[in-house]
Amino acid sequence: MTPTQQRRFFTSESVTEGHPDKVCDQIADAILDNILDKDPKGRVACEVVVTTGLVMVMGEITTSCYVDIPKIVRHTIADIGYNNHNCGFDAATCGVINTVKEQSPDIACGVDTGGAGDQGMMFGYACNETPELMPLPISLAHQLSRKLAEVRKNGTLSYLRPDAKTQVTVEYDKDQRPFRVDTVLISTQHKEGASQEQIAMDLKKHVISSVIPEHLIDPKTRFYTNPTGIFVIGGPEADSGLTGRKIIVDTYGGYSRHGGGSFSGKDPTKVDRSAAYAARHAAKNIVAARLADRCELQLAYAIGVADPLSIFIDTFGTHQIAMDEIYRKVYQCFNFQPKAIIDYFGLCRPIYRKVAAYGHFGRNDLELPWEKTDKVEELKNA
Repeated sequence: MTPTQQRRFFTSESVTEGHPDKVCDQIADAILDNILDKDPKGRVACEVVVTTGLVMVMGEITTSCYVDIPKIVRHTIADIGYNNHNCGFDAATCGVINTVKEQSPDIACGVDTGGAGDQGMMFGYACNETPELMPLPISLAHQLSRKLAEVRKNGTLSYLRPDAKTQVTVEYDKDQRPFRVDTVLISTQHKEGASQEQIAMDLKKHVISSVIPEHLIDPKTRFYTNPTGIFVIGGPEADSGLTGRKIIVDTYGGYSRHGGGSFSGKDPTKVDRSAAYAARHAAKNIVAARLADRCELQLAYAIGVADPLSIFIDTFGTHQIAMDEIYRKVYQCFNFQPKAIIDYFGLCRPIYRKVAAYGHFGRNDLELPWEKTDKVEELKNA
């Protein structure tokens, strides 16, 4: 169906925890969590690469504690589901290369005094399309991916393997409100010998029907399952993976702008991570307070400087009060200095591995501090 002046289509994708890039993100954040558990002041900038039979960990880490990086790598891979050679990648037999070195003291000079860990700009976004105040396409795509992992791990569909991708296209009306799902695409790794007909039927029954609300499906909704006809070889055996290569999956599915910085493997002094969480928190509270139906908030920083260089707010014409008033409320209710963000959310603790797959925002399955709407009344009364 082609778009018209009254209707538009928007598509977002998600990937499961077994996708090669997501394997890297989870390893990096598992290392971060292990360090923060023992040394909350640890400085971590960890990158991971995976390919057939090999994991390489690199980056800069400064900490007072010891962590067994190869052990963390293997435990994370096994937990994802790559725990035997039949999956093409095995936690017990893959090689692990550790090239981590100490972080530059030049960075610490500015960060130890409360400044930002790097320069850059970060975006946060919220809208009233879903109860979790996220865009509907990425919300549905993530739910499909999580459901795929659930039915694989609990044995409902035991022939599934860890690597999979989902994609959802939503149709919007002339008022930019979602009213139907146009296309659902699932590509999932599977055991050799599983028929595509059986896979399609099982996914429709056990995954799609439990995620996509019935009122969003109509006779024109299209469903695609493994369009190439087979997906046996997957994970790091089929494709190399790299930390930070799924930043759109991590955030808003392309519905909002992105500053370009990834999250995983970075301690909270890196504003790529902490300021993106703070921007989401502010945008979500603005929408929850009904000051606007949609809100995107940008923060910009200089390395070693505490205060943001700029704050930009865009409500896309949906604001219910004057924009000057929204700016005044935001400046009054939120402190965007890195140390203040870290303290307010309690970010120097091991909470990152669990958000390294299935998105950092809109996670009703997790108690994430930046997802709380705890500033609504303060914003209303400011």
